[in-house]
Amino acid sequence: MSEQLKTMSEIGLVPLVVLEDAACAKPLGEALVTGGIPVAEVTFRTDACLDIIRAMKEIPTLIVGAGTVHTREQAEAAVKAGATFIVTPAYNPAVIEWCLAHKIDIIPGTVSPAEVEAARAYGIRLCKFFPAAAYGGTATLKALAGPFADVRFLPTGGVSLENMCDYLALSNVAAIGGSFMTPDKLVQARDWDGIAAVCRDAVQRMLGFRVGHIGIHAENRTEAETITDALCHLMGTAKITTGGGFFAGSFAEICAGSVPGELGHICIDTHDMPRALAYYARRGIALNPEHTFRDEKGDVRLAYLAETAGGFSIHLRRV
Repeated sequence: MSEQLKTMSEIGLVPLVVLEDAACAKPLGEALVTGGIPVAEVTFRTDACLDIIRAMKEIPTLIVGAGTVHTREQAEAAVKAGATFIVTPAYNPAVIEWCLAHKIDIIPGTVSPAEVEAARAYGIRLCKFFPAAAYGGTATLKALAGPFADVRFLPTGGVSLENMCDYLALSNVAAIGGSFMTPDKLVQARDWDGIAAVCRDAVQRMLGFRVGHIGIHAENRTEAETITDALCHLMGTAKITTGGGFFAGSFAEICAGSVPGELGHICIDTHDMPRALAYYARRGIALNPEHTFRDEKGDVRLAYLAETAGGFSIHLRRV
């Protein structure tokens, strides 16, 4: 995949944009960025499509593409307007060939093994899966993962806030798309703050951020054990011994030795470490390289942030 498509995969969410009035394009695009989803797939479902793309391209941090593209002419017009990726609703060789010839990222619509194989023959490794729910949803995507292990998908159609994590949990899903991130009711009301809130909710569901535990930093192991015993007595929880100290149940870690954070630390859990790290990187939040820990595959399992807050360090943990 291109660097742009990799970035979209890291973001994990691709909002579908359907607008009648191009005057709404920029505030809607800004709402997506504010909500933590700096991507827009502008559909060729309205006459304002090209003007919307032009307006959204004025937002420097927003990736803007065109969707529901049926012809080479539409693809060319969208690219001239500023679109940097093209999405087709179905498998369309003419549009695919035009995009490849002009070095434009193309995400072709596919629903069958034959269409995935045909796209793969063009060297394409990211396909749209639409309409996802009607063609078996996650069950079909799981089945496609076997024979097409090198292909990833962008499922749309029937994907919602309620089931999005089921799709994102699949290894062959690069991102999910849909209009649920830009609800028509909020668009009609021009409620840009409301759309930003919906996007933040979607990002939170995807990353699953929650406080995992609070860390207390002791002078030495003897002090750490004393604190642990006191907390376990008060809370009625079990004492768990670790290499660097103790846990009082699951709510507190008592560390002995050199750990970032003068007063202690806060653990934030996530079920999607790669996208969480990318989310932080987009916000300029750096990691502490001396306290970033990886598993046997080289994937980050725990990472302290470079900065502390109020004397507490913060680390991200994969769960």
